[in-house]
Amino acid sequence: MIILSVDYGDRYTGIAVCDRNEIIASPICTVTAKGRTALLETVAEKAEEFSAEMIVVGLPKNMDGTEGFRANTCREFARLLEEKTSLPVRMQDERLTTVSAYNDLHAAGLRGAKAKSKVDTLSAVIILEDFIRTRS
Repeated sequence: MIILSVDYGDRYTGIAVCDRNEIIASPICTVTAKGRTALLETVAEKAEEFSAEMIVVGLPKNMDGTEGFRANTCREFARLLEEKTSLPVRMQDERLTTVSAYNDLHAAGLRGAKAKSKVDTLSAVIILEDFIRTRS
């Protein structure tokens, strides 16, 4: 199944996709959308472009597993995305994905602005990889 992954952020949103066999998760882009409506439109367009059959949105939980304001914002975004695309939208715990993404980027020799420009998309890849691994 082709799955699109979204690391939703107020300013930057990373998007990734996996192949039909759910083996390789690949980065697509980082979106800087002006407002939630424009962002929903962009994600819906990417889902259609890549023939996605499902969308996964990262769920930012606190380290103790509880959900705060940001988790509610992401759940609302996921609900609106499901309405917009008519695709099933699932949530995936995204604790420490940004830390993992920065660690991977630093290991690859990217730091500063170069790392910052790629961290959201790489976080979307990690969210997707975690989703695939936990549902198998």
